[in-house]
Amino acid sequence: MPRRARIIAAGYPMHVILRGIDRAAVFFEEDDRQFFLDHLAAVAAEESVAVHAYVLMTNHLHLL
Repeated sequence: MPRRARIIAAGYPMHVILRGIDRAAVFFEEDDRQFFLDHLAAVAAEESVAVHAYVLMTNHLHLL
């Protein structure tokens, strides 16, 4: 069964979580984290999205 669609309300922050499948690693080296952050910054700027906070763990990440 698919998840329900995310409710998007303008002006309110959104907590986004990305997890590896079966707790598999998402980031293996520091270069992986830096690659992700570089692309996140570029896409956020293109889409006019503010990233207020982030946490990059080995097998998951959180964005606000």
